[in-house]
Parts: sequence; structure tokens; C-alpha cells
Amino acid sequence: MKKYEIILRDLEKKIIEGTYPENELLPSENQLTEIYQTSRATVRQALKILEESGIIQRRHGFGSIVIPRERLMFPISGLISFKELKDSLNFVSTTEILTFEKITVDKQLSELSFFEEGAQAFHILRRRNIDNSFVILDRDYILASIAPNMTEDMIQTSLYAYLEQQLNLDISYAQKEITIDFVNTEDKDYLDLNPKDRHVVSVRSHVYLSDNSIFQYTESRHQVDKFRFTEFSRRQKH
Repeated sequence: MKKYEIILRDLEKKIIEGTYPENELLPSENQLTEIYQTSRATVRQALKILEESGIIQRRHGFGSIVIPRERLMFPISGLISFKELKDSLNFVSTTEILTFEKITVDKQLSELSFFEEGAQAFHILRRRNIDNSFVILDRDYILASIAPNMTEDMIQTSLYAYLEQQLNLDISYAQKEITIDFVNTEDKDYLDLNPKDRHVVSVRSHVYLSDNSIFQYTESRHQVDKFRFTEFSRRQKH
């Protein structure tokens, strides 16, 4: 395990256990370099991952503050699998696969996904249980040409683990769109919504490989009061 990973795991553990409480500052970068006997660059790498995971917020000249976890923090800008997010934020979750089938891309799906009409794709529908409630509904379309032998068993634990570790695919970047949508019939059927819920938060993503070819289109629908979506933005000088 690399040094920054050791620091990352130790800081996560201390935040979860309350050693570093919510709304309080972590030790400074200089203090952390002394605590872990490492370089400032290594400490910054661990802090950067904590920030991208929505666990802390770094403010220039102020420090790193622990973000309250009454809602799970979902980073917008990163490209991270649900399993990786779960492991990073250390919450308990299970996944149920509702649909796994191979389909032919029709005109409507082609316009949504940017896949070529007539191509073969895997259609995967999963729901995520967090704190004993189903609060996320994930629909994925994966081009069958990049994973022709994919089975339901292969993706039971993690779709991206299968694609990257077994197929050696280089997943590079995603273009995302976030909207507030009205609750539909599927949401009512598969999510444990509150009686007064009228909306869900939808995150639609087109995901690309390192050669700039699209291979995945996904729509993830979230119960509105369970999550907080975060993004780290840096101002560009003009």
C-alpha cells in the first residue's frame, strides 16, 4: 500500500470514529507531515481524495474542514463507481440487480446514449439499499462490443471492477447532466420514497474510454433528501 493510501485510510477512520469531528478542522498540512513522517505532496494527495469523496472541504489559507454526514456526499466532478464511493465513505449498502438483458439500440436510445442505432447493448437496472432503504435506481447501457461475454454474475459486485480489472478497459472520463425530475412509476415501484416525495435527483452520464469512444450511458435516480451533491471548482485566471 502506498504512503498516501495509508494516510487516507487513517484519516477516514479517525473522521468516522469522531477523532476529527464534523465541522472541525483537520490538522494542518504541516502538522500532518509531522504526524505521518512524510512529504507535503503525499499529504496533499490523501487530502485531495478525501475532498473528491465529499468527506472534507479544503479552503485555501484556512485548512481542511470535516463535512457533516447527515447526507451522503456524492461528488459530481469525479468518475467513481458506487462501490468505490461506498468503500471511501464507509457506509453499508447492498445492490439488487433488477434487469440484465441484451438489447438492440433503437432510435430513441441512440439519441439519448449517442450509441449507433442498431448496435447491441447490455441493459442493466440496479437499485441500491442504504440504511435499510432503497434510495438509488441505476440504469446502465453498455455497448456489447466492448464486453461481449458479460454475465450478471460478473457484475454482481462491481461493474467497473469487471470492466477494468478483467477486461483491462481504460475508462477515462464522463460528461454529466444533473436535473430534478418528477417521480415516475419506476421510482415508486423500486425506491422507498417518502410519501411526500414528488421529485428525484437524476444524474445522466455519457462515459468514454481513453480513445474517446463512448461505451456507457447511465441514468442514476436518487431520493432527494438522502444525498448532497458536491463539486470542487477552481477559478481560472483570465
